[in-house]
Order: sequence, then structure tokens, then C-alpha cells
Amino acid sequence: MSRRVRIGAVGAGWWATSNHFPIYAARDDVELVGVCGFGPQLERVRAEFGFGMATERYEELLDQDLDAVVITTPHDLHYEQAVAAIERGLHVQVEKPTTLDSASAWDLVERVERAGVHFLVPYGWNYKPFTVEARRLVEAGHLGEIQHVVCNMASPTRGLFAGDPDDIRQLWDSATDSGPDKSTWQSPNRGGGYAHGQVTHSSALMFWLTELRAATVSARVSRAGAAVDLFNAATISFDGAAIGSLSGAATVPDGDPYQVDVRVFGSEGMLLVDTERERVSLHRYDGRKWDLDIEPGAGAYECLVPPNRFIDLVAGTSDENNSDARVAARSVELIDAMLRSSAADGAVVAVHD
Repeated sequence: MSRRVRIGAVGAGWWATSNHFPIYAARDDVELVGVCGFGPQLERVRAEFGFGMATERYEELLDQDLDAVVITTPHDLHYEQAVAAIERGLHVQVEKPTTLDSASAWDLVERVERAGVHFLVPYGWNYKPFTVEARRLVEAGHLGEIQHVVCNMASPTRGLFAGDPDDIRQLWDSATDSGPDKSTWQSPNRGGGYAHGQVTHSSALMFWLTELRAATVSARVSRAGAAVDLFNAATISFDGAAIGSLSGAATVPDGDPYQVDVRVFGSEGMLLVDTERERVSLHRYDGRKWDLDIEPGAGAYECLVPPNRFIDLVAGTSDENNSDARVAARSVELIDAMLRSSAADGAVVAVHD
């Protein structure tokens, strides 16, 4: 693509204005055609980042001359808006989770592949240099056949899910005037809760690293007095012979680092990926070892690479997508099944047909 990538943005809230829009506005190869949002701040957002127009109707935005659309609306709106963009032949970056149910997530996969458009979900940890190297080691076959996986995540997000959602804005030291919308993060019907809000990250990293797909799950969630889940625990069987466990907790004290720990045990070795202690190790039973040198601070979560990678994909300067529609769908279907299992007192439920 010789001209600038023409971007439309659906959603103009805290995360869009603090992360995505500054990245796009700083690139010479991007034209910010229009933005869709609500409220008196919309015109300020349009002017601050240089969007050509602003509207409260996403259909009007999608009717502009666009190459791609970036969707950062509440979870329950993603599917409808992504479908509308794909039907217009637009490339799509959509926030996680892509949808709240398995059928919709896989429908997006089919639509994306049929339309031949790029679809990226900005999972920041999937683009870290040390996780990219971990994936390369797995692809090289050093683990052999994957037999067991352990995936844990914990984060300082109690305020986001059970208290003042502006707390997360303060942790990120955001300069924006307002924090996340309480109705998005603390409403079960809108996809609030730790599973959809955070386990989506760790599970997407697990699925990208291993290329596994969950088959059955038995799970429990706990709200600990909140309106949505703060704690998750699941036992998983994957397609093939592998089994595993997954857990999540929203109550790391403020100021402490996020914890994401994925351990993969194979027929020929073991992989450890630990963002908190910033280590990646692959040790084989034949004695060969890989212990990566990771720069201090590199394990902290940030989401700078995915929005830039999306532009590069659309512009044709990259073909690497570490969080495509299939990775996202495997995360969504697992979380969907976890919540169904918990509602059925931990019964074993099928993740997919």
C-alpha cells in the first residue's frame, strides 16, 4: 500500500485514548479518518488526535472511505461492530475478548477468512520478544508432544471489577480525564469479570504458544462479594491427549506486578514462561537447555506492538500476526465453557462440538 492507511475508530474511551490513538497519531503512514463515540468529550478527542470527523453512529463511520477499523467498545458490542466492518471488506483490530460466546467467536473466524482481511486482537504479551522466542522454541519441536499445561494469571484489578474502576487508570498513570466504564467491567451481562477481562490474556498466550485447543473443562468461579467473578479455577482436557489447569485472581495488591505463568510439559522437555519474574526456560530431558536473557522490566504488560503491527499488516510491511481470530476464538470458547461449567456446579462441559 503506497498511500497512508485510512483508519476509523469505533470507541473513544479510556483505553482507546490512552493507548491506541497516540500510537496511530504518531505514525506518518496513518490517516485518522473518523472516530465514533458518545458524550461531550467526543469533539475533544477528534481534535486532539486529528480525526477528520466524529459521529455517534458507527454505521456512519464505516461508510467513510476506510481501509481498517479499530474497535474499543464494551465487550458485548464487539461482535456486531466487527461483523459490520468485515462485511465492508475492512481490516479489523478489536479489543479482547472478541465476543462473549464461542459461536460468535468462531463465526468471526469464518467471516475473516472468507473476506480475506486482517484481524488482530491486541494481546500485548503475545508480542514480547521473549514470548516470541518461546514460541519459536516450541515450533522447533524441542518439547516433543505436549502432554500437560499449567496457566496462571493474577493482577491488581480488584478496583476494576469490584470497586472503583478509575483505580486501573491511576495504576496506568493515564493522563485521560476518566477511567474505564463501570458498566463494562462490573456487569455480568456485558462481559464483566476476571475471566473475560483478564484470563483472556493468559489463555490467548497459552493457545498461541502451544496451538492447543480445549476440548472439555470443569471450572469454578468465585465473586467474593463482587457482582462479577474475581477468581477462576479450571481443569482442562485438550484435543488429543494433553490435560491442564488454569487459574486467575483479581486481587494482587496495587503496585505489585501482574503475574502470568505458563508451564508446558512435553514428551521431550519442559517450557516455563513467567512474566513476573521475567524468565523463559526450555529444558529438555536430554540435557539441552535454553535460558533466555530478558531485560529487567520487559515482563510488564504494555500494548505498544499490537496496534503498530496491525498497521504494518494492513500496509503489507509485515505478515506476522500473533493474535489472530483463531487464537482469540480458542480463548473465548474456553472462557465461555468455564462460566457454563461453574454455573452447573463445576460439571464437565464440552468446549466445542
